[in-house]
Amino acid sequence: MDFFTVSGTALIILGLPFFLSGTVGLLRFPDVYTRLHALTKADNVGLGCIICGLALQSDSWAVTAKLLLIWLLVLVASSASCHLIARSAMQKKIQPWKRP
Repeated sequence: MDFFTVSGTALIILGLPFFLSGTVGLLRFPDVYTRLHALTKADNVGLGCIICGLALQSDSWAVTAKLLLIWLLVLVASSASCHLIARSAMQKKIQPWKRP
């Protein structure tokens, strides 16, 4: 096994806990704003680690470019959808959670 295979596998394994923490945040956090934050941050970092790991293991530059383009498109789509959901929640006067 060469360096790129080992480091790519390590990055893929490193990305999985980020997806898990985003899912736990979605299920456990109290309001829509903190849930959105957990999903967008953790899933984007997790996807970044997995894409970088796959890019290190790919054999061609075309596959690497496509993987990075996928990551960029997901970053743009997730930030735009998060913004739209948060703006909709604000327009419906959904208040952020406060400690009692």
